[in-house]
Amino acid sequence: MLELAILGFLSEGPLHGYQLRHRIAHLNGHTRPVSDGSLYPAIDRLVKAGLLDRRTEPGASAARRNTLSLTAAGRAELLRRLREADGLDISDSTRYFTVLAFLSQLPDTAEQHAVLRRRLEFLEQPASFFHDGDSPLRAEDVDDLYRRGMLTIARATSEAERAWLREVLG
Repeated sequence: MLELAILGFLSEGPLHGYQLRHRIAHLNGHTRPVSDGSLYPAIDRLVKAGLLDRRTEPGASAARRNTLSLTAAGRAELLRRLREADGLDISDSTRYFTVLAFLSQLPDTAEQHAVLRRRLEFLEQPASFFHDGDSPLRAEDVDDLYRRGMLTIARATSEAERAWLREVLG
């Protein structure tokens, strides 16, 4: 998902590495830090693959800065990843929110809606954090206050998201 976030933010315009890291940190959940040890190797991979262009510029002081921008191949890769989002990209909330953050980059509404339909199909499957044998437990079935809280919050979130998805999909 880090690479998708890099491609997505750079599709909005060129950025310096520290600007990119700041935006990704905010996207990933209330300023969750992104380490240089994961960001810069991902950038290097994308540059080597021809998906990003890196240009060195003079900095405000003596330090030089790298400006990153998306290449045509990078834009095509971003659109492919968005169009084909499935599996964990749909079922894992953090990964899905990264997809959702850039879904408007897909120019075809039908392709955007196909991704949203996959998410809605996933959300409509019976699920729970806890099971009694093979059956998922509902909040009402759980005695533990905190587990009941988890289930109550998850149900409310899921209901709100399904309502939003149905509204968007019309």
